[in-house]
Amino acid sequence: MSQADPKPPAALAASDLSTGYPGALIIDGLDLEIPRATFTALVGPNGCGKSTLLRAVARLQPLHRGTVLLDGRAIAQQSTKEIARQVGILPQAPEAPEGLSVADLVRQGRYPHRALFGRWAEADARACADALDVTGLTSLQDRPLDSLSGGQKQRAWIAMTLAQQTAMLLLDEPTTYLDLAHQLEVLDLLRALVKEQGATVVAVLHDLNQAARYADHIVMMKDGAILAEGAPDATVTQARIEAVFDIKAMVMPNPVDGTPLMIAVTRR
Repeated sequence: MSQADPKPPAALAASDLSTGYPGALIIDGLDLEIPRATFTALVGPNGCGKSTLLRAVARLQPLHRGTVLLDGRAIAQQSTKEIARQVGILPQAPEAPEGLSVADLVRQGRYPHRALFGRWAEADARACADALDVTGLTSLQDRPLDSLSGGQKQRAWIAMTLAQQTAMLLLDEPTTYLDLAHQLEVLDLLRALVKEQGATVVAVLHDLNQAARYADHIVMMKDGAILAEGAPDATVTQARIEAVFDIKAMVMPNPVDGTPLMIAVTRR
């Protein structure tokens, strides 16, 4: 009888992770595993540590203690460019130099794939064109970023992240500033990247119903700790919602696809 193949490492994992800010420890001793080729949503009340956790595993936030592994390798031992070839990161409220055009911003997503002083290649142009197309920004590519609406700017930043063509995306509130139609477009796009290209997506989301509908894996946080994680059916329950969000709610099957649908009733 042949020995079974070893289980591949999680796409992203944290062990005993502790981090925070001067005088405030936000997360203390947290363990996390992000399944490969899934859409994972980080949810929880404001100030629970979702964005801090995302920043920490993206190496944007210093650790007080613990280890973060990317494909089984310590992320602290990898160069910034090496990580950028594997992980596309969209932080909360990103900033760009004044006067930058949409196309210029999206081109910055190709930095990890180019050698110093390397020529702009056909693959770079194609990646940028595809990113502009799927985010609906082709007609706006020559516009200054400063001239766009909040929703258009957010789509431009998402396009830059997509232009990196990484196997993993870490997105902090990617639907912020977007109207409902564009929220659904972005979530449909992220879902398609997982299903059709095998990408691993981790996103901080505020809308629990959108998380339940689009994510394969949900991580519920409160006070810097993980209170529940798993499939939407196992995490989006009346008891979990009451424990995490301090509200009473009804949960029923979504009539469109059967995923959990939460209706808030009142504060607990």
